Amino acid sequence: MRHVRAIAVFGIAVVALTGARGSNGGGCGSSSGGSSSSNHNSDNDSTSGGSSGGSLPGGSSSADKAARDVTINECKYDAATKNLVARVTVNNSDALDYDYSVTMTFKGDVGGTASPVTATTTAIAVAAGASESVALSAAYPGSGDGSEYTKCEVSRASRS
Repeated sequence: MRHVRAIAVFGIAVVALTGARGSNGGGCGSSSGGSSSSNHNSDNDSTSGGSSGGSLPGGSSSADKAARDVTINECKYDAATKNLVARVTVNNSDALDYDYSVTMTFKGDVGGTASPVTATTTAIAVAAGASESVALSAAYPGSGDGSEYTKCEVSRASRS
């Protein structure tokens, strides 16, 4: 009889935990936002600018998961092409293949005169358990060396 009671209590506990997690009501496993990672670019030869990660508001939606799958590897001004360039890696750790779309926003220093610039790439095919590296670029709107653009972040990501 003691074993039956222990199994019943265990079963109720499992149901309670599983129900709380699936409700998106603040139970186990719910999240309040995703983020992308970044590395800072410290070479100052023909490029300038740095990189910085960002985050997207929201819960555990597909867009939030897609944003977490994107890592910013480099964010710079390319003097040869006069473009702002972000190199990213999209890592699909799920069991299904996905096509990703990523929008990157290049931002200037706080208080500066640089207006945000965006670049979007679509149809990044990433097989299950694989990763793909891509470059996003946007025309540099200024006439200087691009040093006023100090940050880039994933402003939007989706997968289908």
